[in-house]
Amino acid sequence: MIPLRLFVLVVPMSLLLLSGCTQETQNEIGRSIQNWTGVNGVLEIYAGDKLVKRFISVDKLTTATATGGGTSRPYRFGYGVLDENLNAAKDGAEKRVYFEFSDFSTNYIFYESPR
Repeated sequence: MIPLRLFVLVVPMSLLLLSGCTQETQNEIGRSIQNWTGVNGVLEIYAGDKLVKRFISVDKLTTATATGGGTSRPYRFGYGVLDENLNAAKDGAEKRVYFEFSDFSTNYIFYESPR
């Protein structure tokens, strides 16, 4: 357990340091925290205006990078439960799967689950 004195010193100092960061740096810090904690996101894939696939309980979406280099590849990937009947709930036979999709040609929405 952290001693109260240390806690009283560390929390205000952390807040002071964070307030001195730019908005972009604060966003990067928030994203790195989400990388560790997860998001419980929902990924919906559309064909035109029709919902065709939904993945629930998605921790995060990752942009692929080239092997041996830092350049991004034109697709994203992640893990989530394939919601086969599109009811936004995990049913008995629905399992966690790996998925990937193109950043350029896929209409998608990714958001934090409201449940």
